[in-house]
Amino acid sequence: MADLQERKLKDAQMRATINQKLVETGERERLKELLRARLIECGWRDQLKAYCKEIVQQKGLEHITVDDLVSEITPRGRSLVPDDVKKELLQRIRTFLAQQSDV
Repeated sequence: MADLQERKLKDAQMRATINQKLVETGERERLKELLRARLIECGWRDQLKAYCKEIVQQKGLEHITVDDLVSEITPRGRSLVPDDVKKELLQRIRTFLAQQSDV
């Protein structure tokens, strides 16, 4: 049990370190821009926008909050991200990490 907790703690620390490096170097912003561009190119943004309109029409504008809408569209949004976009982003992160000597 203690081993699992230690591993979770180490994983969290590693994620924090990686995130800090991404932010410090500006790579996080570049990755976000790349992701934004790829999602627009593949039509993801338009698909999600249409889904939002559909939900608002079903529930009525006065009966839905932004939080409701976000919780409703998040699972679909994640599932609609094409695998090649995920792979490209993951590869960019791996390349970045390989170039960092202190991570």
